Amino acid sequence: MGMIILDTARNATAYFWGERTSTIDWCEENYVVSDYIAEFWNCLTNGMFVILAAFGIVNAIKHQQGKRVVTLYMGLLFVGCGSACFHATLKYTTQLLDELPMLYLCALGFYSLVEIDRAINFGWKLPVALIALQTAITVTYIFWVQSPVFHQAAFATTVCASVAFGYRRQCEMTISNRTRRMLQRLLLQGFLGMAGGFFVWNLDNIFCHRLRTYRSHVGAPLDAILQLHGWWHILTAYGSTYLLLWVHLTKLARQGHDHLFTIRHFAGLIPYITLKSPKKID
Repeated sequence: MGMIILDTARNATAYFWGERTSTIDWCEENYVVSDYIAEFWNCLTNGMFVILAAFGIVNAIKHQQGKRVVTLYMGLLFVGCGSACFHATLKYTTQLLDELPMLYLCALGFYSLVEIDRAINFGWKLPVALIALQTAITVTYIFWVQSPVFHQAAFATTVCASVAFGYRRQCEMTISNRTRRMLQRLLLQGFLGMAGGFFVWNLDNIFCHRLRTYRSHVGAPLDAILQLHGWWHILTAYGSTYLLLWVHLTKLARQGHDHLFTIRHFAGLIPYITLKSPKKID
């Protein structure tokens, strides 16, 4: 659900990136903070995706936690970078760089949950099926149904299917109470992050004109606190990270490595899985 709003703060011909071609224009006033970034705060807050993903990649490589884990974090990094490009330019091409990687990351997570064992159970059939499905969604979205609602429905369906399948996997496994509590906590934190982000995202859409009025009253820099789409980025970055950790932890538990891992937070803010006895798990 995107807000398409007429921004009158700057003339369209004066925009650094030219006239907006995206099908969505969010509540943040365009080119007010910077002459070179259309939506400054919406662009900047994607840094949370980059930080969490980059830390996850470094940690996964350091502890040799597997190519799939590294790939998932790379997908999260690409989501953040694509979203930053979109909000910086408000072009249709960069809008696709924001929206489509979200679907592909969910598909990667679903694949990791299905092929959770060391042995590959479905061979080439599952990746081909997932690629075909994502290709169909992509082509439909670009050429036929260019509505953000279509993308949002496809994304929500993919997330729900992945979480439902992963939770089923978790219930099937024989694991210690400690591991089960950790998995449940990660899933809850992921859900709260995504749900909280969705909540403020809707507030930003519904009460945009009122929020703009409030921001004009408080002025800089406090007005940044009322950029609710930026909070959507921060909350969903955390929610996505916790869900990726949940996928990773489910895989480790499935393979019987409960006694080798623990969850820590760097600087109290960045969650990650580290193995007590580093060992390659792929």
